Amino acid sequence: MPARPSGTVTFLFTDIEASTGRWEAHPDLMPAAFARQEAILRAAIAAQEGWAYKQIGDAFQAAFQTAPAALAAAIAAQCALATEPWPEAIGPLRVRMALHTGVAEERADDYVGPPLYRVHRLLSAGHGGQILLTATTYELVRDTLPGEASLRDLGEHRLKDLIRPEHVWQVAGAGLSDTFPALKTLDARPHNLPVQPTPLIGRESEIAAVTQLLRRPAVRLVTLTGAGGSGKTRLALQVAADRLEDLPNGAWFVDLAPLSDPALVPSAIATALGVREAPGRSLLQVVQDYLRDKRLLLVLDNFEQILAAAPLVADLLAGASGLQVLVTSRAPLHLRGEHEFPVPPLALPPHAAAPTVEGLGQYAAVRLFIASALAVKPDFVVTNATAPAVAEICARLDGLPLAIELAAARSKLLGPEALLARLEHRLPLLTGGARDLPARQQTLRATIAWSYDLLDSEEQRLFRRLAVFQGGATLDAISAVCNADADLALDLLDGLGSLVDKSLLRQDEKAEGEPRFGMLETVHEYAGEKLVESGEQAELERRHARYFLQLLERTQAELYGPQQAEWMARLESEHENFRTALSWASQDRDNDLDRLELGLRMVRFLDWLWRWRGHITEGRQWLAALLAQYERIAGSAAGAMPASLRGARAGALVVAGQLAWKQDDYDLARTYLVESLSISRELSDKRGTALALSTLGGLLCGALGDLAAADGLLQESLALFRALGDKPGIASVLLSLVGLADEQGDHALARTMVEESLRLNQELGHKVGIAQSLTILGYVSRAQHDLAAARSYFEEALRLHRDLH
Repeated sequence: MPARPSGTVTFLFTDIEASTGRWEAHPDLMPAAFARQEAILRAAIAAQEGWAYKQIGDAFQAAFQTAPAALAAAIAAQCALATEPWPEAIGPLRVRMALHTGVAEERADDYVGPPLYRVHRLLSAGHGGQILLTATTYELVRDTLPGEASLRDLGEHRLKDLIRPEHVWQVAGAGLSDTFPALKTLDARPHNLPVQPTPLIGRESEIAAVTQLLRRPAVRLVTLTGAGGSGKTRLALQVAADRLEDLPNGAWFVDLAPLSDPALVPSAIATALGVREAPGRSLLQVVQDYLRDKRLLLVLDNFEQILAAAPLVADLLAGASGLQVLVTSRAPLHLRGEHEFPVPPLALPPHAAAPTVEGLGQYAAVRLFIASALAVKPDFVVTNATAPAVAEICARLDGLPLAIELAAARSKLLGPEALLARLEHRLPLLTGGARDLPARQQTLRATIAWSYDLLDSEEQRLFRRLAVFQGGATLDAISAVCNADADLALDLLDGLGSLVDKSLLRQDEKAEGEPRFGMLETVHEYAGEKLVESGEQAELERRHARYFLQLLERTQAELYGPQQAEWMARLESEHENFRTALSWASQDRDNDLDRLELGLRMVRFLDWLWRWRGHITEGRQWLAALLAQYERIAGSAAGAMPASLRGARAGALVVAGQLAWKQDDYDLARTYLVESLSISRELSDKRGTALALSTLGGLLCGALGDLAAADGLLQESLALFRALGDKPGIASVLLSLVGLADEQGDHALARTMVEESLRLNQELGHKVGIAQSLTILGYVSRAQHDLAAARSYFEEALRLHRDLH
């Protein structure tokens, strides 16, 4: 028997494609065929001094000391399998193979560690008869290929572990099959599953159980329940990734954590699916129609704070027979047909005997602790002397992943014994949460509190102030809101870096080259409680709202320029913060006029986000709340409302009119716009007057058919915009006037106006305006019977709209 490979090892994993069906169809023939397949594999492995160390069903796992030997064994086995005279009734047994090289931990007669996860994921992406290599193995064999073998570059693919993509290579030539379907990776089906920074540790049995549950035809709704920090989201994401190949229409992740209003759930689902609102129909109806004939999985994450929206899930399932829903929540939804799956803690070492290093490795909680500790301290090691402390730390934290990660982050400064001593000292003091909370939630709260108490006073102040943000924040926003008066006695970057190091803050995807910082939801909740206790909440909320109003004001000029797409993406990334600011502004507190004016100004500038990203119903809800608050305060005020507040209301009424028009609510739209025009005229606000005239004229022309009145309003608006030198306004009004000229049969005038609008938009770099001008130019060309030009304009407009999403 060959020596067991150690150190850097190349692993060869194999399994038979579609073997289950063959076993069921031919139970009399398959034993002999399988035995022959096994003999071929074992002979090829042995010939290259490999070690076939594990067999699971029809899957083989072998280890080789060198990558060329592993590759030679795989090629020899595939060639032998291809020429074997298999029984005609069964047909050829097609075996898929994958190779990956790495350093794995040896345990008894087995190996464990990340390289094993990687090669397993690569194998699941392949097809029978195919040999796949990772980039690591490719580099080791590229210059020593046997015989006529060659390597084909299949490019980068995201495997089903949701972490970094893998560059995949396929072995070709040397008598091997050459043509295969696309790899079964995350790229093969539509989805929006987020990339994860680290592998999932210790959830193999849970993944298998939930996946098997979802494969049962009668199971449509599965809810993963458990305490905050138990790993529900990460488990759900992995299950969704593993299910992708069975879902023609993909898997779609919907983060509900930022929502507190159940009415916003349809909007969140629609956004994830890319579904837009349609006039005259509710967003829920549009989503239901979209899902009706689809086979897909919806992952609804963090449902616990909006349990009142549970009937909506039932409605979606009732209207779409191919839909499955996977929910994560701290509580079940209590719907018919719901299958609750409690997510258990990670496996813990028993207390019976003193643990050893070798014994600890088989427990997922310990493996997670070690992996997290290594992330902050690369030379971290567990010895037989420290093994009991590591085991006790994991036990004291109840095997909860978030708690373990938070504790392990302290390994940069504290060894296991010191860590345990501090943890033991704090836990008796920090387990006094509400008695109706689950015990694990109390323990997790204690763990976060312990991490918080280890911060110095200035880090604590920064940490709790960050709770004012929802959905994360940029460095600029954090500086403006959390350190507006420069009253933090620390360097902001150093403070943020410290919180990231201690796992109390995450540095997420970069937005326009700038880092973005956010918190896990459980940590965010704790930070919010500390902010309330500090007495700083009211001031921080006001600073937050002012900052995001200023951001919207800065954005307006950019939205008409060449960086339009980038700024639209920026608005989208801050949507949760806008919602938070509007929620603060619309709260009824002491007739606070400044708060109300700030909210009304915000909605004036949010029309782009709401109209162009399909959040129309939500926008109308915010507007209704703010306008109703204005009416209530105005009704109780002794005197006239301030001019600035009235002007803010006029601007908000224009947006309210636009959104009502979008949903075919024409009478209400006209009421809003007429009132806005009246206020702007009274205030001698030329820009506000021009905008109200333009929008009202467009409504009368495009929806109500009052062409004579529309012409007068639009001409007056155009004159005002020209006097102001407002190119976006001029361009927009010209497009509305084109419709009037076209109705009167004056196609030449229509072309003149739309061409001027196009020129102005091109000067601005206003891509949405360019697309609109090209669309109308297409209609004008069609009216002039120039169909080739019309087609060209339409195609270019369509391309621009798609580029802008």
